[in-house]
This record gives sequence, structure tokens and C-alpha cells, in this order.
Amino acid sequence: MLGAVFLVIFLFFVSQPILNNLQQEHKWLKAGLLNQMYWYHMFFGLVYWTYAQFNRSDSVVYFSSYRHYKNWFDAFEPGTLFIEWVNYPFAKWLGFNYDMMMFLSTWVGFWGFVYFYCFMKENLRFNPKFEGWDAITIFMFLPNMHFWTASLGKGAYIFAGLAFLTYGLSWPGKRIFLMALGGFMCYMIRPHILFAVLIGMGVGFILGREKVPTYQKYLAALAGIVISILVYDKLLIYLGYDPNNVVESFEEESALNAQRLQSSGSGVDMGSYSLPMKLFTFWFRPLFVDSPNSLGLVVSMENALYIYMFSRILKKSFIDYIRVAPAMVKMSAVVFFSISVSMTFVMSNLGIIIRQKSQIMYYMLFVIVAFMDWEKTNRIRKRAAIYNRIVEEERRNRELADATTT
Repeated sequence: MLGAVFLVIFLFFVSQPILNNLQQEHKWLKAGLLNQMYWYHMFFGLVYWTYAQFNRSDSVVYFSSYRHYKNWFDAFEPGTLFIEWVNYPFAKWLGFNYDMMMFLSTWVGFWGFVYFYCFMKENLRFNPKFEGWDAITIFMFLPNMHFWTASLGKGAYIFAGLAFLTYGLSWPGKRIFLMALGGFMCYMIRPHILFAVLIGMGVGFILGREKVPTYQKYLAALAGIVISILVYDKLLIYLGYDPNNVVESFEEESALNAQRLQSSGSGVDMGSYSLPMKLFTFWFRPLFVDSPNSLGLVVSMENALYIYMFSRILKKSFIDYIRVAPAMVKMSAVVFFSISVSMTFVMSNLGIIIRQKSQIMYYMLFVIVAFMDWEKTNRIRKRAAIYNRIVEEERRNRELADATTT
């Protein structure tokens, strides 16, 4: 464990130049807050490490797998093997032990929070408040989000990859490296999630309110069609479906996954649920009445916050907003909803649901705070219009009074 302690301290100093560069690019960024987030996330790395000492954890398998390969690129394949490929040079060549590999992955997960934070902040005009507190800051310190992204496994890497990709897509011309890195990580861990992000970006790019030349929109649509055709068969095979009989194989695979997950404990019979109830279960359960354990109680409090935030968009004006929303908002909405729908057909275990939804919940929260930001902007505009009208009427009254007296 002593090696892990030195590694955590070393990684803190390694992070400082990157945070300083981000602060130079974003003057509103507070490096002190991100440093607090670093130690907060490392604390959850310790929490997960402790949890893994007494519970079955895939992190043990991920760490020991490097012994099974003769060379590094034997594990270079999408899916679980990619994590083993990432671990190989550190464990084989640098001699990292299990504890050090755990906290190295925790560090990777930390960058997911940094770049999601920057993505949200730079795409909002105001700081949305929750009971007087900055909502974005609250979102960045939600415990469940940190717990499942602070261990040796796919969770930390896919979360960081999504953050890199999403932040890069906010300004593609200046962030090519982050887009490429994030896209690579997403593809190597969960290709279908990268596919959903690309589709969401295509929809947002075409339907967003930004003034984009028509030919560019058609080029984006054409690129999306071409990519879909090229990766269609490979993606279906990766997911375990038969390209020649997609519907039947999807139903069989979904039923098999649901049965397997339900039998593993904390199961819920989502097969009999309607789609709205499936989505509610995926987004907001467990609640206090069906929390399976102490971890479930903590998650229930977080889910209660999600329900409250979701209630903020149950307005007719939200539909009006989505019609005129920027591309990044529409992208986030498409990504969140499409991945949610797909996961509800294969998830039947609350433990798996808790883990999987942490990868995409920031997309929902971003859409909500962007809507709140739009509402506040409209209120300010209305107040300004009323104020200007009053000032104009007073000016006219004074001119009329002056004309009468003369």
C-alpha cells in the first residue's frame, strides 16, 4: 500500500501542469476546486479498494491478467481485453502491484470529472443554483459517480473517454487530440456507446441552432450514414447479435442477459415493465423502499436528487427549448435517451444498473441545467425589456410635459 500512497502523491503533482493549462484556457476555472476534487476522488479510490478486500471484484482479475500474455498487443481488442492491454506495461514492465494499479485507474477516472466539469461550465451562461449552491459543483461531487469510476476496470476508462470526447466535440477544431483519445477509449471499451455519441452529435449538428452551412449539414449526415454502414456488422457481432437476424437475436440475447443479471442478486423483473417504467427504474432506482444495502441507501439519496432535477423539465417550455437548443444540448439528450433505452432491455439487476448509469447521467444533468440557464436568460431579457419600456415611457412623458409647458 505504501507504493500506492507515493503514486497518489506523484500523480497529484503530475496533474498540476494540465490543470494550469486548463485554467489558462478557461479563466473561470478554479484550480483549487479541481484539486479538492482530486483528493475527494482518491478517497473514493480508497473506499473502493477497501470494498474490494471484502467483496468479489473484477479488479483482481484485471490486474492478474497480464501474466497470461506473451506480449503487450495480444490483448489489444475491444472490450474487457482492452483494460488488460492498458494494465500490461504498468504491471509487467514497471512492476506496479494491485494497489498501485487501482489508484492509477482512479486517477484516470478523475479526469472524467475534470473534463465534464469544463464541458458543462463553458456551455452555460450562468451558474445554475440548487438551494443556493452551485449545481454543477454539486453534480461533480455526487458519491455514486465517484465510487464506480474509482477502481481498476472499465468504469473509470469509459467515463474518462466520454468526458474527453464530449469536451472535444464542444470545439472540434481546437481539441482534435482529446476527441481522438476519447473516441479511441470509447471504441475500445464500449463501441456501441461511441456509436450513440456520434449519432447524437450528428443529430445535434444538423438540428442545432448554430448557423452552419447547408452543405456541411449534409456532409455530416452522409458521414454518419457511411460510418453506420461500415461498423454495422462489426458492432452487432461485438454485441453478440446475428447480423442476418437482428430482431430475433436481440430478443434472445436481451432475455438471456436479463435472466443472468436478475439471478445474480438485487434482481428486478423489468421484462414485464412498460418502457416508461423501465426507464424510471434505470434512471431513478433504487429508492429508499427497495435499497438492497447500505450502498443502495446512499444511491437512493442521489436518485432523489435526480428525480428533483428531472422534475424541473416537466414543463411545456422545455419542448420549446429543445427546438432551439444548441447542438451540444441536443447531442446530450440523444446520447442519454438512446443509451438509456438500449440498456433497459438488458439490465435487470439494481447493482448493475447503479454502475452502468453513472456513465451517462451527466448528459441528463447537462440538458437540465442548460434548460434552467435558458429560463434564466429569458427572465433577464423580459425584465430588461420591461425596464427599457418603462424608461422609454418616462422619457416620452418628460418630452410631452416639456412640450406642454413651452
